[in-house]
Amino acid sequence: MKKVLLIGWKDVTLAFRDRAALILMLAAPFLLTLGLAFVTGRFSGTADSGISDIAVVVVNQDGDQIGNALVDLLQSPDLDTLLAPSVVDDPALARRQVDDDKAAAAVIIPAGFTASIIPAPGAATAGPLVQLEIYGNPTRPTTAGIVRTIVDQFLSQVEVSRVGAQVVVTQLLGQGLIQPSDAAQVGAEVAARQTQVTQGSPSIALKSTTGDVAASFDPLAYMAPGMALMFLMFTASNGGRTLLSERAQGTLPRLLVSPTSSAQVLGGKVLGIYLTGVAQMLILIGASTLLFGLKWGDPLGVVALVLAAVAGAVGWGMLITALAKTPGQINAIGSAIMLIFGILGGSFLNIDYMPDWFVALSKITPNAWGLDGFNTLAMDGRLADLGEPIAALLAMGALLFAVAALLISRRGIAQA
Repeated sequence: MKKVLLIGWKDVTLAFRDRAALILMLAAPFLLTLGLAFVTGRFSGTADSGISDIAVVVVNQDGDQIGNALVDLLQSPDLDTLLAPSVVDDPALARRQVDDDKAAAAVIIPAGFTASIIPAPGAATAGPLVQLEIYGNPTRPTTAGIVRTIVDQFLSQVEVSRVGAQVVVTQLLGQGLIQPSDAAQVGAEVAARQTQVTQGSPSIALKSTTGDVAASFDPLAYMAPGMALMFLMFTASNGGRTLLSERAQGTLPRLLVSPTSSAQVLGGKVLGIYLTGVAQMLILIGASTLLFGLKWGDPLGVVALVLAAVAGAVGWGMLITALAKTPGQINAIGSAIMLIFGILGGSFLNIDYMPDWFVALSKITPNAWGLDGFNTLAMDGRLADLGEPIAALLAMGALLFAVAALLISRRGIAQA
């Protein structure tokens, strides 16, 4: 283990002594983020985030408890400086306002929405599934994404209330406190009460010490992680390049003839790439926090997400290394993958309103999962809310590394 740590630490120090690598690891994403800060009005003095009064058209065909609660949320004083909602009766009119670029999104609450979640009085079960529609403006991906995030959080709390009601009813039945025939009615009452509590819950409201709600939706909270994750792919592929470079230069064979196994060498190399990627992400996060005042969210969640995102990126970096034949090929393939993953993963644009096949394809990138996690943290999410992106990133890294290790072993790259 000591040899693995020594090899890994040696690669970390070499990476941070390489001026060309430092430019792409730290300077490039930082300067791009700085440029985006000017573009979004961070330094104009007119607003903290450059985003306010997002035009939203709301259609409430439900007219029942949950539908009304969502309308109240969108019109609440807590979101007053962020959203500018208008209520209409016609879904076609709402979509037309979005198509005419008069609104960032339309939130269409269909009839029977509440009844599909909470059983109506006298009904044994909830009605058939009815889906709420968010009709987004593709020319306003950031503001449309903000509306989607607010609605998603509201629906998540409604789902928690529904599941909580089921748990309560199950416990009451198990203790014989209610009769099976009364289960549906009790469940509906519990869910209704919890939904009322959710409606007034401050967990959806956006808070800041100055009372400026719009500041919580800082566009840099989306753009800065996007740039950091994109250039993380450069670090992952560049680290793999050193493995082939040292083999070509004769450094690796000399190391392998010493009392060091090929598994230790490969493990040390991977550890070095991983630690370099973690250091890169943490430096960029720290710099943006100090210089831009960017709030990344729950510190534990940020650290866990960084560790998982780097694991996913290193998996791709090692796979590129296993497939390439020369250091030059790794540079070319790595640069191409960095840009492709940046586009697919949402580093340049919000992919929520892209075609379904595009969204599905984006899931192969660590960028998409990482951005999903950072967006959750930016919306006051906690470590407990990051289960899906962290699990996906760790699984991605483990699977890709296993395939890469097998290919490297067959090609004898890490052997004398």
